Amino acid sequence: MCSYQPSCPSADDRSAHVVAAHPEQGWSLLCDGAIVFDDSGELLPDGRVVAPQRVPAERLAMAA
Repeated sequence: MCSYQPSCPSADDRSAHVVAAHPEQGWSLLCDGAIVFDDSGELLPDGRVVAPQRVPAERLAMAA
């Protein structure tokens, strides 16, 4: 699946590229096997979960 030579970067490296994008479903598959979700969460190839990095509501800009 990965075109990196000699090997694909680790999931912790964060330099893998998108091999399949599904914006209508809110996720993308990276060449290292990780799945990245639009809410910034991730599911790594070894089954670990990276929680979304959410901005606290008080920091969001209010629409005028």
